Amino acid sequence: MRNEKLRNVAIIAHVDHGKTTLVDEMLKQGGIYRENQATVERVMDSNDLERERGITILAKNTAVHYKDVKINIVDTPGHADFGGEVERILKMVNGVILLVDAAEGPMPQTRFVLSKALELGHKVIVVVNKIDRPDQRIHEVMDEVLELLLDLNATDEQFESPTLFCSGRQGTASYSPDVPGTDLKPLFETILDYIPAPECDTQAPFQMLVSSIDYNEFVGRIAVGRIERGVIKQNQEIVVCNYHTPDQAPKKAKAVSLYTFDGLNRVPVTEASAGEIIAMSGIGDITIGDTICAPSAPEPMEFVKISAPTLEMTFSVNDSPFAGREGKFVTSRQIRDRLFRETLKDVSLRVSEMPDSTDSFNVAGRGEMSLSILIETMRREGYEFQVSPPRVLYQEIDGVKCEPIERVVIDVPADSVGSVMEKLGSRKGEFLSMNPVGARMKLEFLVPSRGLFGYRNEFLTDTKGEGIMASVFEKYAPYKGEIQRRNTGSLVAHETGESVTYGLFAAQERGALFIGAGVPVYEGMVVGVCPKMEDITVNVCKKKQLTNMRASGSDDALRLVPPKQMSLEQCLEFLADDELLEVTPENLRLRKRILNHEKRMKALKGGKS
Repeated sequence: MRNEKLRNVAIIAHVDHGKTTLVDEMLKQGGIYRENQATVERVMDSNDLERERGITILAKNTAVHYKDVKINIVDTPGHADFGGEVERILKMVNGVILLVDAAEGPMPQTRFVLSKALELGHKVIVVVNKIDRPDQRIHEVMDEVLELLLDLNATDEQFESPTLFCSGRQGTASYSPDVPGTDLKPLFETILDYIPAPECDTQAPFQMLVSSIDYNEFVGRIAVGRIERGVIKQNQEIVVCNYHTPDQAPKKAKAVSLYTFDGLNRVPVTEASAGEIIAMSGIGDITIGDTICAPSAPEPMEFVKISAPTLEMTFSVNDSPFAGREGKFVTSRQIRDRLFRETLKDVSLRVSEMPDSTDSFNVAGRGEMSLSILIETMRREGYEFQVSPPRVLYQEIDGVKCEPIERVVIDVPADSVGSVMEKLGSRKGEFLSMNPVGARMKLEFLVPSRGLFGYRNEFLTDTKGEGIMASVFEKYAPYKGEIQRRNTGSLVAHETGESVTYGLFAAQERGALFIGAGVPVYEGMVVGVCPKMEDITVNVCKKKQLTNMRASGSDDALRLVPPKQMSLEQCLEFLADDELLEVTPENLRLRKRILNHEKRMKALKGGKS
């Protein structure tokens, strides 16, 4: 039996192809808001970082009503670092809306999420979005989508998926690229006609796979998933089991609260039946991949294991001379509690304590992006700490040391192709293909993850800011040999004090500075970048000594080049192996691991970094 009053659908796409904006319009036209209600753009991106960066980090559930049918919609992240979210969400739905930008066409993440959806046998509605872009190339993009479906061995039915043409911003959809739409009715109609209603066997014992976890300070972990069969009532006795740990006895628990999704709200309910996507609280240590069952039939469901992290960093207590001045939470206990609390929400994160130090913690994640978001979130909460450069996690496969490899797709102006190929070649990149797209070129490479550290900045410089680069984890492959991480050195402060124009003017001849005048600095702090491959010690606190031979105003005014402002990601990419990043709520400071110049030189001569 199917529940015809219900549809479960996920929106999947590459970064910036307009998922969240389209969901906004679906909510507006699905009657979720009152007529006079104030609304915000990208309402599904609910946390500050998502809104600032214009990306979705966590998958969100919502629901709209159309012709007395409830459509559960899951807005998924487009970034490869959050790909674990996407794989799990697809378990909850019966079909997907594949969004493709009318100018960019299919990108690596499009390929990744579409392959997962096709493997699960989901029906696909192809939506070519942003058709109002001046550089749209709708017909070529449609061909590219068909090629991608062929490439991924889609079934005949999947290959003949319906295609719609949308402008998420204007809230319009149409069946033909040449006939402009007026609203999203064609999209809603296609969802009802094409996406199958969920199966609902309400007589069988209750069973639900946990596909996503939410966290709330008051009730703890909240399990989100689709009920596979049966009915659940509030305060019912349940058991929790896991397919991958069959030897563990099922844990007893109670369904304290049940919620369904309606618009942007969670609605408390006393009962829910098969096919519904619900949230359930009351199970303390529930995790993604667990199956919640009726005590009479504890049958765990098979589940995609969460992919292992490919990257790690060391988070440690700040021990610089300025430690404790700006942060609210600075002790190792506070940092430890916060990191372990993050693992309750983010299941692809691994935190372990360092065996040789009580002040340091190893944090492993899916990519630089996910770790930098954790750092930025902690910083805003008032934490002060320092982090090491990111390191890739190697695996031993059949006795061979293997490293993570990323599939990189690059879209650049034709005149930048040479420098991109040269740089990625030196980083052990393997060239796969090159296709012209209008006046631009689309290149594909397989590059070791460590080869991409620090490349994004260079890439933007080489392509004059016009390049688009996207990467997704591909596989583990045998170690490719040494890669030169950085071909620049650091300008290191010689003494503790405050930077002075006179000292900075002398230092700027050696390289580009990160600080201006009047900034507190300490010995061993990195204050700039040097074009040579060596570190240079500079004294930015040096004042002009006045004698009876010269007066303070007789020289020309010293002109300083404006300092180079570094974002958090740029700082993480810049770090050399013997450097750390000091993170406080107010500042990001690059520093040497060993601050004292003499000790640093001795360690260097002794062969240590």
